[in-house]
Amino acid sequence: MLRGLILGVHVLLALMIIALVLLQRGKGAEAGAGFGSGASGTVFGARGTSTLFSKLTAVFAGLFFVTSLTLAYLGAHAPVAPTSVLERAAQAAAAAPSKAPPPALTPTPPPASAPASAPATQPAPVPAPAPEQK
Repeated sequence: MLRGLILGVHVLLALMIIALVLLQRGKGAEAGAGFGSGASGTVFGARGTSTLFSKLTAVFAGLFFVTSLTLAYLGAHAPVAPTSVLERAAQAAAAAPSKAPPPALTPTPPPASAPASAPATQPAPVPAPAPEQK
């Protein structure tokens, strides 16, 4: 809720800055005053609009930086609770008790009835093939 409000103010400030910059006159616009452009008869006076617009631009730019930093802070400290239905379903599936995996197959031990003193039988060695003579 708060993030949406700050984002809305942020976008509004960006649009206001764009509008104020486009309304300001450039440095070359003062050259036309010598040929009767009539800027001294306006509501704000000859230089009134330039100072008002430049001050408003500076104020809006400062507020834009503040909202940018606030949005960056809120984005870095996002809540860990899931917000979408899919994230909640995945979290619920992970939290549900899972069935125990089947026991692993292990080799059966030799019967305990064999005497411990009996020697273990080993297979007979296989004779190596004789080399062929030419």
